[in-house]
Amino acid sequence: MNKNSVGYILGFCVAICLVCAVVVSMSAVGLKDLQDENKRLDRQKKVLVVAGLLEEGAQATPDEISSLFKKRIKPVMVNLKTGQVDEEATKAVADYDQTKASKDPALSEAVEKNLAGVPRVPKHAIVFLVSKTDIGEDGVVSDPSQYILPVEGKGLWSTLYGYVSLARDLNEINGLTFYQHAETPGLGGEVDNPSWKAKWPGRRVYSPDGKIAIKVKKGAAGSVKEDPHQVDGLSGATITSNGVTYLLAFWLGEQGFGPYIKNLKGAGVQLGQVTQ
Repeated sequence: MNKNSVGYILGFCVAICLVCAVVVSMSAVGLKDLQDENKRLDRQKKVLVVAGLLEEGAQATPDEISSLFKKRIKPVMVNLKTGQVDEEATKAVADYDQTKASKDPALSEAVEKNLAGVPRVPKHAIVFLVSKTDIGEDGVVSDPSQYILPVEGKGLWSTLYGYVSLARDLNEINGLTFYQHAETPGLGGEVDNPSWKAKWPGRRVYSPDGKIAIKVKKGAAGSVKEDPHQVDGLSGATITSNGVTYLLAFWLGEQGFGPYIKNLKGAGVQLGQVTQ
């Protein structure tokens, strides 16, 4: 066999490609469970951080994360249209993938065109109830200290996925974090900067007349006391900054968790579009 012939070289290349493809495929399949578990732990950690139960950047072990999450966080399934907790659906919350559900016509609904760029919303969404003390064996959190809501929306280059934590009054923001996005490092990617995230606690979602007023402004905002409804813009990342404003307005409004928030606060809250 002439190893310098075109046929031999092509055959050798094809054989190498096939072997590599098989190895990569086997690795992907074999590591899928581990990857899924790592994603689950990362999201649990983000929930704990935004709830203030775990410090930003803390080096907690998987067991510590799972244990703390189980003790202090109660995930429930909310019917977005009615704003009611669905006890039956909550039984399967551990296996629920909200992102996949949003793309499944059987599990989601199309929404009107919106500034957040959200095309569909799931019929059921997860809300994380934060307990002041360790949750008992009955799993009931009768008086949550915080409500953590999943949010998502378009930035400049990607969809940002994250969590916003609301205090008991469902107006004061305790924290905002994102667990997945592909915004430009150093610009829109600064949504991950602890210094910027530290500007959110204490800000208020609703204006005195009940409209959604929280927004990321262009430039610097004042203190929480002076400027309760605005947060510093991300330098050089106007589109990402606007995206954060729009996704919060969407998910805290009527097409998102608005009905749920109304049920908790009573009928006195108006949930309009974000004020400019």
